[in-house]
Amino acid sequence: MRCLELRVPPPLIDAACAALMWWLADALPAFGLWPRGAWPFGWGAALGLALTGFILAAAGMREIHRARTTGNPFAPQRASALVTVGVYRYTRNPMYLGMLLALLGWAAYLGNAAALLGPLLSVLLLNRLQIGPEERILRERFTEGYARYAAQVRRWV
Repeated sequence: MRCLELRVPPPLIDAACAALMWWLADALPAFGLWPRGAWPFGWGAALGLALTGFILAAAGMREIHRARTTGNPFAPQRASALVTVGVYRYTRNPMYLGMLLALLGWAAYLGNAAALLGPLLSVLLLNRLQIGPEERILRERFTEGYARYAAQVRRWV
């Protein structure tokens, strides 16, 4: 799996997980919690989670741009600054957390417990293929500063 580290676009991982969720919801109707897109819970939770995820991810990107560093998931070694302000005071990965919230919103829309395997798979893949390698590079690049930051702020929430 190491050959895939920092090579698979995180949105592609989540798109694949979203497709898997759709398939699971169709293939396993016995795990249905409510009808797909049911109002108000299916739509309300879906929109609320997706909107919260978008805002969180956008806030993370804003801080990256303010710090004039890279947000490129394929090149964390190009980071010129360790961003620890704004939303980064609460999570080390606001963009990935935002994507996870969007997947949870999709699960709420689908209304099927089996669809929750998608967000779980996304977390496992992102931790292994993206976040772990990014953290190794940031630890090497920002040494003690990153160690202090990682000790104070959780990876996800």
